[in-house]
Formats: sequence, C-alpha cells, structure tokens
Amino acid sequence: MQRIDHPLLSSSLGSQKTLTSLHFGKSGSGAKIYLQASLHAEELPGMLVAYHLRRLLETAEAAGQIQGEVVLVPVANPIGLAQRIDHKAMGRFELDTSENFNRHYPDLATAIEPVVMNKLGDDGPTNVLFVRRAINEYLQQWQPDTELQSLRRTLLMLSYDADFMLDLHCDCEAVLHFYTEQACWPQLEPLAHFLGSQAILLAKNSGNRPIDECLSGVWWQLSDRLKAAGLAAPLPQGCCSTTIELRGELDVSHAWAQKDAQAIASWLQFIKVLTCGQTPIVPPAKCQATPLAGSETLHAPCPGIVVFAAELGQTLQAGDLVAEIIDPIANQTQAVRCNVAGVLYARIRDRYITTGGEIGKIAGAQAFRTGELLGA
Repeated sequence: MQRIDHPLLSSSLGSQKTLTSLHFGKSGSGAKIYLQASLHAEELPGMLVAYHLRRLLETAEAAGQIQGEVVLVPVANPIGLAQRIDHKAMGRFELDTSENFNRHYPDLATAIEPVVMNKLGDDGPTNVLFVRRAINEYLQQWQPDTELQSLRRTLLMLSYDADFMLDLHCDCEAVLHFYTEQACWPQLEPLAHFLGSQAILLAKNSGNRPIDECLSGVWWQLSDRLKAAGLAAPLPQGCCSTTIELRGELDVSHAWAQKDAQAIASWLQFIKVLTCGQTPIVPPAKCQATPLAGSETLHAPCPGIVVFAAELGQTLQAGDLVAEIIDPIANQTQAVRCNVAGVLYARIRDRYITTGGEIGKIAGAQAFRTGELLGA
C-alpha cells in the first residue's frame, strides 16, 4: 500500500488541511476502482467501512491478489470534519460559502467537448483513453482559489480515470440504499445486490452535479452529443459511479461496517480485481430498481413533535399513515400520509419538525418529478 497526503489550499494563516489517499495494487494492471468515504463529513458509517476494507485490501495485496488498482480515500472531507458549532457537527455544507460539499462539481462534458468532439476514432477503448487525457488536462489547468475548490479538484484528480467510483454516504435514519445513473446500472447492479440494498434509485441526471455524476455523466453526455452531431465514434461508459447510503448516521458499528466491507470485497472478487478464491455468486435482489423521479419526499404541513407510524424498510401503499405531528399547545394531531406506493427508505432523525420540513422518503415505481431531483 502507498499512502499519499495531498495538502489543500490553506484558507487561513497557520492552518493547513490534508487529504489522504491509500493506493493498493498497480496502476495499469487492470481496472481502477476508486472509493471515498464521508464527503458529507458528519456521515460516519463510510469511514468505518473504509477502515475495515483497508484491512481486507492490505491482506489481498500482501498475497499478490489485486489485479488492477484500488484507491481508497477514508476521510474525503477534512474541511467539513473540523466544522462544529455549539458541539454539533456541520459537515454537509462549507461554512464559508454555505455550499454543499457534494454539489457544484465541474461540467466535464461541456469543458472538454471542444477538445474531443471531432478527434475520436473508430475504436472505443482508444476513445476512452483520449477522453481521460482531455479530462486530466482540464483538471491540471484548473487553479482553485479556495480551500473548498482545492478539495474538489484533488478528489477529481484521484478519481477521474477510475473505471468504477463508489461514494460512501449515509442518510439521517435509513435502510441501505443506492443511487446511480441509468447508464451505470447494468455494470453496478451486482454491487447493489452484494450490499443487500433495500432501495435502488436511478436517474439519467439528478441535477446539481454531485461528484459521482460529474464522473459518470461526462461519458453518456458526450456519447449523446456525438450521436446528435451525426458522429459514429463509439464511446463506452468509461466510469460507472454510485452513491451508497450506508443506512443512518447512528448506524456506526463494527458489525455493520465489517458486513459492508466484505460485500464490497466480494464485488471486487466478482469483477476480478481481487483474485482470491472462487468468483462469488451474486445474491438475489432485495428490491427492484425504481426511478429517482418516482421518490416522494414527505413534508410537514405544520410544526410539532414527529411520531412515526411506519418503520424503515416498510412497504407502503398510497394513503398509508407514515407519521403523526403532535401540537401539544393546540392539542391537535396532523396525519402525514404517502401519495405513492413504495418502500420507506429514509426518514429524519430529529423528532421535532417545523412547517415544510422533510420527514421521510418513499421509493415509488412511477416517475412523477422533474427538474433537480436531489435535496440540499
């Protein structure tokens, strides 16, 4: 294993943060897999999974059982990890800009389109290498002027040429669920099954440019633009990326983390990056994939105490009671019911809500939303 420490742009005198990447295997000897944990820095389950996965990778590397390269970033957001207000972690938004750490990554397709559009040939793999070189040149020329931008650039420099990118997150309270773009789903379906995902949410483009879609979106977007321009140059999906929500913020235990790390290792065996033992059999699916545009976010019609009637992972029908909101002053109860059938895959952790606040999410099978599909 090689450890590399990447200094970020200093935001203040006497202050310097560093991003650390761990490299296993050998670059160019096979597929490149990139994994990062806790880009939303208060979402800790991914860090513990990275800790246990590191041990598995170290053992495999010592035995010469890595065919390819695995890059692991166990703490993807040292900026957010240091942010606390009144003893409360503030790792989702950067305090200087109020920007979400997992939004506003560059539009790579638009950035490199003038460079690659008329220079791709008849060979798909060669075209993939050409596009990756163009992305590298764009990132090399990017001169960040803030600490946040330097973090984004560093993460992209580590991951832009990965064949697979896994971004480990969690929700407030949730079952394990899985986000990916439609173009990536055929290649990533086995991973979702190894992890035992209980909700799988697909979108062509969810909006706001999170890092996973920054990396995978460039490929299908350029492919679409080639076809629209009448160019026949083949461009395979050079990077398949996913955001994996490892249950809830409080689901930080060795039992869960070891299970998830082993699931990822089994998938690495399945795609033959790890060469130890027999190729594992893909487990049966625990759910069907559904459109992210079919996910219903329930909102509070009034303020009060939230009492959930539905459990995480429960399959609901339209009209079922999800929660009650109690107003102890007016002595009133307001029911919150779902409008779609599907699995309650995530809900809030706090039990007091203000009017309009998010309460929970239902994975519905029919798309009904448009526009930006991700929350703040």
